[in-house]
Order: sequence, then structure tokens, then C-alpha cells
Amino acid sequence: MKAASLNGHQPQQAETEVVELRQAPLPPAHASVTAEPQPAPVQDGSVLESPKAPKNRKGLKMALAGLGVGGAIAAGIFGYDYWQFTSAHQSTDNATVTGNIHPVGSRISGTVDRVFVDDNQEVKTGQPLIQLDQSDYQIKLSQAQADLESARRKANSAQVNIALSSKNAEAANSQAQGGIGQAQAAIASAQAQVSEAQAGVPAAQAALAQADATLQKSQADYNRYQSLYSSGAISQSNLDAARQAYEVARAQRDSASQGVRQAQAKVAQAQQTVATAESGLNTSQGGIEQAQAKGVQTEVSRADYQTAQAAIVQAQAALKNAQQQLAYTSITAPVNGRVGRKNVQVGQQVQPGTPLLAIVDDQYWVTANFKETQLEKMRSGQAAEIKLDSFPHHTFTGRVESLSPASGAQFALLPPDNATGNFTKVVQRIPVRIVFDHESVRGFEQAITPGMSAEVTIETGK
Repeated sequence: MKAASLNGHQPQQAETEVVELRQAPLPPAHASVTAEPQPAPVQDGSVLESPKAPKNRKGLKMALAGLGVGGAIAAGIFGYDYWQFTSAHQSTDNATVTGNIHPVGSRISGTVDRVFVDDNQEVKTGQPLIQLDQSDYQIKLSQAQADLESARRKANSAQVNIALSSKNAEAANSQAQGGIGQAQAAIASAQAQVSEAQAGVPAAQAALAQADATLQKSQADYNRYQSLYSSGAISQSNLDAARQAYEVARAQRDSASQGVRQAQAKVAQAQQTVATAESGLNTSQGGIEQAQAKGVQTEVSRADYQTAQAAIVQAQAALKNAQQQLAYTSITAPVNGRVGRKNVQVGQQVQPGTPLLAIVDDQYWVTANFKETQLEKMRSGQAAEIKLDSFPHHTFTGRVESLSPASGAQFALLPPDNATGNFTKVVQRIPVRIVFDHESVRGFEQAITPGMSAEVTIETGK
């Protein structure tokens, strides 16, 4: 290819130049072939006297004419070749080598303890670059571990309380249920005793009434017998018999009265037994309530256990964060490459996001900014020739990988806005990404760096 001589030329310009070459007038040497001979200037007498002078002048004229015709033909051939080349190729010198530059910074604040690399040094992925002071983060890690252990112990204690309160609630409930049964049985027995005692009261009262009647009759008979005895109507034995009957009736009446009191006492005692049994029932029912309260305590213990479990999760997260923070004190290389722009020193205080150095990886390509008028036939996959200013005697090859979805101006901080004001049309440039062929860069892998200037010629086809 003729990339060096074709930079910046457009196909339209090439066609114009070819037409101009084809329409250019013939050189004066060709015109002198048909023009009338002009008298030659007299230089000295020997020329005028030589008979061969007219023939020499004629030969010189013919030679000059031949040179003119040959030059015109050569110019036409060159113009045609130039037109053919420019119609099938697009070139630009607005191109640079581009690569991935990875900024390396700290994710945490701290003091630089050690720096393991220097500018231009090659590094591998994961290789230590910078070490920050770990003392503060080790303390935080120890605190997080202690918090996790405390949370686990609280969870274990809450779990034990759940089991204990559950067993206590079950035991209290069983005891209360048994007490209720016993109290209900005692109440039934006492109520039966009350009924039995109440049934004996009327009989005792009836016996008392009969004894009262017998006593009254015996007393009346005794009084009558006394009157009769005083009048001499009856004997002493009859009076003694009446007195004895009266005393027996009075004793029977006292006994019947005692029976009534005993029956009433039995009723009262039976009623007291009922009251005692009912009190026992109330106590057993209170035991049920206490058992239910212990069941509530079991639920409280379960809630405490769940809270402790949440505290464990939180403590585990804090521990993981502390471990991660401690790991961040060791800053490692994210990719393979070479160190550049190192601006960190031992003892320096760093903050998150502060760039400390950069790593340039071994992946690079060419970003060529073509005019929009050059993109008509440009497609991905087309072959390209690349010349770098750093290596003027070597031509690299590559291929078009992709065309930018927008012009470079659209990605500017302040994109142009032509909606208002005077409009001046400016030819836009579109970035085109071109990748090197691996074979063409063999031996130059470490020499090619991002930022190098390049000239690119792409074979777009006719």
C-alpha cells in the first residue's frame, strides 16, 4: 500500500486531480514539434559554419517532444493508479493507540505501611502492590468476633429458657389439672355429706317435737297426780310413777334437742367441707392460670431466642465486614500489566477512592478518527494497515473491529447544539476501533503503549 503518501486525501479530491491531469495542456516540447522553426541564436562563428547544426536542432526537438509525451502518459498512469487506490482505501493520521488503564486506589482509609512496586514494573493479577496499617482493623475484627460470641451465648441461654419454661408450664398445668379433679371430687363428696346431714335435721326435729309433747303430757300427769296425792286420792307409788315418767320424758326431750343440734352441726360441717373443696378448686384453677402464665413466659423466651438469632446474624455480618476491611488493607493488582503514574509513599494517609497508581494492561488497539465522508464503505472486519510514529520503518496490520455509535463530539463534556444561532457545517469525525493482528505485533508487544500516534489506511473495496 501507499499509506505514507495518501494520508488525508479523499476519493473526490483524487478524482478531481486526475481530471485536471487529463485536461492539462501538453508541454512546450510537444508543441514545438508542430510549430514553425525559430531562428537559433548565433553564439559563435563555428556553429554557423557547421553543416550538421540543423540536424542536431531537429533531433533535440524530437527528444523534448518525446519526453513531454512520456511525462503526460506517466502522469496519466499515476493519476489513474492514485484514483484506483483512493477509491478502495480510506486513510487518516488522526489516530492513536488506546489501551485499558486501570486506576488502583484504596477502598478504606488508612496509613500506607509498605509499597511493593515502582513505576514501569510488570505485575501479575493478585500481586501485592500496597500494604496499609492493619492495627486498627485487627482491633475491629477482634471486637466483631467478641460480639458474635456474646450473641451466640445469649441465643443459647434463650434456648435453654425456652425448654425450662416449657417444662415448668407443662408440670404446673398437669398439677393444676390434677388439683381440679381432686377438688371437684371433694366438692361432690362434701355436697353429699351436706345432703345427708340436711336429711337428718328434720328427723331430729320431729323427734324433738315428739319428746316435747311427751314431756308436756308427763308434766301435766305429774301435776295432776300431785293434786290427787294431796287429796289422798292416790297412793305415793302412783305419784312416784308419775314423777318418774315425767323425768324420763324430760330426758328424752333433752336428748331429742341434742340430736337436732348434732344434725345441724353435721350440716354446717358438711357445708364447710364443700367450701374447703371449692377453695381447693379455685386454687387448682389458679394453678391453671399460673401454668398459662408460664406458657406466656415460654413465648417470651422464644421471642428472646429469635432476637438473639437476629443479633447473631447481625454480628456475623459485622464480623464479615471487619474481615473484609482487614483484607482491604492489602491492595493487589486487578490485572496483568505494568505500573504507571505511581503517586503513593510510605506513611501517606489515603482515603477511599484516592488514585494511588495505575496499571496498563497488555490489551491495546488503535482508535482512528475518520471523517464522516469516509465511512460510506467502511465495515467491521475490513483489513487495515497501521504505521506508528514510534516505528516508522515497520508496518503493522489489523482489522476494523467496530465503528463508534456516535461522533466524538457527542461524547464531549459540552456537545455542540446547532438548534439556535448561525449554523456552520463542520465535518464530524467518527472513532473507529482497529485491532492489531497478533503476528504483526510479534516482538513489539512491550514496545507499543497507549497514546502513541498512528496513521491508518483501511481497505474498503471499490
